[in-house]
Amino acid sequence: MPDEEQEELALIYEAKGLPRAEAEEVARRLMGDEQAALDAMTREELGLDPDQLGGSPNAAAGSSFVLFALGAVVPLVPYLAGAGGWTAVLAGVGCAAVSLFGIGALITLLTGRSAWSSGTRQLVFGLAAAGVTFGLGALASLVI
Repeated sequence: MPDEEQEELALIYEAKGLPRAEAEEVARRLMGDEQAALDAMTREELGLDPDQLGGSPNAAAGSSFVLFALGAVVPLVPYLAGAGGWTAVLAGVGCAAVSLFGIGALITLLTGRSAWSSGTRQLVFGLAAAGVTFGLGALASLVI
């Protein structure tokens, strides 16, 4: 919605001290150049530097795949170490719980929240997802 974005830019520049007419002119000129408009909105509205955003969809997909695969290996560590039966199951759940809490706590480096609450939140949601997945698998095994 370019008209709304132009108005928003004008309001931002007016709030920074430009007279209304001049703020509207600057916003109109910026919106005439798609890249300039995107850069201006990124800087002014979001407070981000577009030159530091970088990244690519392929790199994001690749890193997501690698991290997901590494996370999937964590509960398998007891099995890979030679454990079996309920010992391996409980140890796998423990390994997953520790890693979920650790990831939640590390996220606080970006969010500034409490490590305990963020770690606990990640742990609860991760274990809930695992429980639902286990339940669906058990249900499917009864049907099949």
